[in-house]
This record gives sequence, structure tokens and C-alpha cells, in this order.
Amino acid sequence: MNAMTQADTVEGAKPTPAARWALASLSLSMVLPSLDTSIAHAGLPTLARAFDASFAQVQWIVLAYLLAITTLIVSVGRLGDLVGRRRLLLVGIVIFTGASLACGLAPTLGWLIVARAVQGLGAAIMMALTVALVADTVPQARTGRAMGLLGSMSALGTTLGPSLGGVLIASVGWQAIFLVNVPLGIISLLLAWRYLPADRPRTPRNKAAFDAVGTLVLALTLAAYALAMTLGQGHFGALNGILLLTAACGVGLFAWVESRVEAPLVCLALLRNRSLSAGLAMSLLVSTVIMSTLVVGPFYLARGLELDALTVGLVLSAGPGVAALTGVPAGRIVDRFGARRMTVLGLVSMALGASALAMLPARLGIAGYVVPMMSLTASYALFQTANNTLIMGGVSAQQRGVIAGLLSLSRNLGLITGAAFMGAVFALGSGVSDLIRAQPQAIGTGMQITFAVAVVLIMVALVIAGGSQVLARRFRGSEAGDTGR
Repeated sequence: MNAMTQADTVEGAKPTPAARWALASLSLSMVLPSLDTSIAHAGLPTLARAFDASFAQVQWIVLAYLLAITTLIVSVGRLGDLVGRRRLLLVGIVIFTGASLACGLAPTLGWLIVARAVQGLGAAIMMALTVALVADTVPQARTGRAMGLLGSMSALGTTLGPSLGGVLIASVGWQAIFLVNVPLGIISLLLAWRYLPADRPRTPRNKAAFDAVGTLVLALTLAAYALAMTLGQGHFGALNGILLLTAACGVGLFAWVESRVEAPLVCLALLRNRSLSAGLAMSLLVSTVIMSTLVVGPFYLARGLELDALTVGLVLSAGPGVAALTGVPAGRIVDRFGARRMTVLGLVSMALGASALAMLPARLGIAGYVVPMMSLTASYALFQTANNTLIMGGVSAQQRGVIAGLLSLSRNLGLITGAAFMGAVFALGSGVSDLIRAQPQAIGTGMQITFAVAVVLIMVALVIAGGSQVLARRFRGSEAGDTGR
């Protein structure tokens, strides 16, 4: 599997019914990890009461899941390249579903946190290999649409999480926010087992060893960085500094290890590919900006515009809702007009949306917030679809898993960085230490400064995109000259 025929790559080629069911399987495998990223947030107050624990303690229910995904997603992507992506995805769905059952039956908080970490392992496998399997599932000419659909599913899971969690807790109990994954996981497993294309037979040429040392160093490095960005609830202290320094040293150690092992986890030569490294850098920057909307938005709406909790929730749902609705149309646009061009258009539109968020809410109130937010998230859907298509479209079959893992990692690191960095920018811009009691004018000033910084980050991404496209044109020109000679 899975050399595309010429008919498959023709514009407008349609996937078979089996391919559609396979894509449905991948979509469900993308929804579930995204759903569980956000659904647990709704249950934290209830879980704190159920286990008689502090907020700092129950926060580890969320952190354990996110840390497991962040630290393992590259490694499981590479493992999928070695043992078979379909095979490992099935294992990941089983792990995720079994851990969800363990979460729902947890008698103690410690049990629940450990089960959430195991659930994060399953989620990492599902997130990395779902993207990697797209090229094996749909015709090349429809890759953008498939990537757009997966982006919509991710946004849909994130959007549904808080509201679904609230309904399940109120009607059934906190256990239901985890047990709901069990029937969905079984359906996902059956669809994947029945419809995903079989893995290629392993030959002596592709039976590379798994880089255990590199995996351990990378996992510890990423864990140190993630903890540096999340511990302290926004207050950067000595422990955060030590963890950040540890992460920096870990990066150097990882590069040293990878340059000396026979079968590296991440081939460093891949990162010297300017197009790939540019795509990963842009993904990190843009995810940092998107996270700022989740960090700043609730404070600005509640304190800056003085809205009630229900209205805040409805307004906040507008952005993810638009992202969920625009993913598939964005994929069609990418297939029609090209991934490189749409990457730039998405970034330009994001810059305009972030600029409007910095200026309009203070003048127009809710409308001045909602309309630019919808524009920003729709543009993000276009950028993400185009960037994912561009990166994954140029990857060899032997490297799809690890590259998909790196792509998901760049997004996760951007979200973690955005929560810490953009949250600090917002607090400094507001000029107050306690945002809960800050005056509306101070919150408004912090909002303007935060999104001004967001515009700068997007402009940096645009510079990277422009440089990448210039290099790509030069490369194509040199290839044409070599062919002519």
C-alpha cells in the first residue's frame, strides 16, 4: 500500500466508499483526544469536591493528560513508521478506551491522574497517526479536504468539551465525562480495523531499530519545558527557571545523541529542510496566538465588557464553532488554489483579525470582539489546513509518522507557550497583579497590548513563509536548469 494511480491524483478524483469510511474512522480518532483535552476542565470543580482536593491538586488531571501527549507524540509517530501505522493506531485506540474506563472507575485522585496519563499516551498515538494515515487513505488531489476535515473534527471536539462535560456531570455524574469515551472508542476501533489500509510488509531494509535513548532524552526535555510553562499558575519563579534551563540543555543533549545513533528518532537532516522547519516554526507561532484568545478572552469579556457567565460562554464558543465549520471549505480552497498560496493568505487574514481585536472591542463592544474573533479563527483554519497539507504532502512514506508527530508537537508547544507567554503579556499590559479585581479600562489596555504582540508574531510567521517560498522557487528553478542540461 499505497502508491496512488494517475487517476487518483487527477483534480476532482473521488475516494471510494471504503476510503470514506476510513476517513470517518480517522475523524473519530481525531475527535476523541481533542474532546478529552477540554472536557475535563468542566469537571475540575466537581472533582475537587468529590476527592476533597485543592485546585492545584485536581489541575494535574488536566496536566497529566497534556504532558503525556506533549512528551510522547514524536516518539509514537516514529514507532508507527517502524511497526506499522494502522497496527499502532489500533493499539492506541485500545489504550485510550481502556484508560477512559479506568478514569471513570477511579476510586482515588491518584488513580485518576495515573489513568489520565495513560489516556494521554493513547491520545498521542491517535493524534500523530491519524494525520500520518491521510496519505494512505484519500487520493492526493483531495489531501487538503481531508486535512480540513480533521482540523474541523479537532475544533469540534475542543468546542463540545466544556458544554458536553457540563451536561454529563449535571445529569449523570463526573464519571460520565470519561466513560462516554468507551462506546465511542469501540466504534472508532471497529471502523479502523475494518477500513484502514493494511500496513506495508516489513522488509530487512525498513526494519530500523527504535531509538530508546533519544526517546527518553526528548521526553524528559519536553516534560521539563511543559512544566516550566505550566507550573506556578502564571507566576514564573526559580523552579520554572531551573526547568527551562534543563529543557535548553536537553535540546543540546538530544541533538548530540541523534547525531551519533544509527537509527535516530528524528533525523536531524530532516530539520535542515527549510520548507519543513519553516512549517513547524509557523505552526508554533500561530498556535501561540490562538492560545491567547483562550487566555485573554474570558477575562476581557467578564471584566472588560462586564458580561454575565452565560453570555461569556456563548461568545467564547463562536471562535471554535467557526473553526469547526470552516475546516472542510478551507480544505477545498487549498486543493483548488494550492497550499503555499493559501498558507500566506491565511496568515495575512489572521494578522488583520488580530489587529481588529486590538482596536475594535473597546469601540464596538461584543460585536467588536465576536466579528474579528470569527475572522481570526476562520483564517486559522485555512492556515492550519494549508500548512499541514504542505508539510505532509512532501514527506516520504517512511517518515510520515514522525513528521506528523513533529507537526502535532509544534502545535502543542505553541499552545503551552501561548498560555504562559501571552498570559504574562496580558497581565503586564493590564498593569495589575490581580486580574479578577482589575478595572475594565485596565483589562482593555491589556487586551490591546496582547493582540498587538499577536500581530507581531503573525508577521514573523509571514516572513518565514515568504522566505520558505523564495527558497522553494529557487530549488524548482535549479531543478529545471539541471533537467535542461
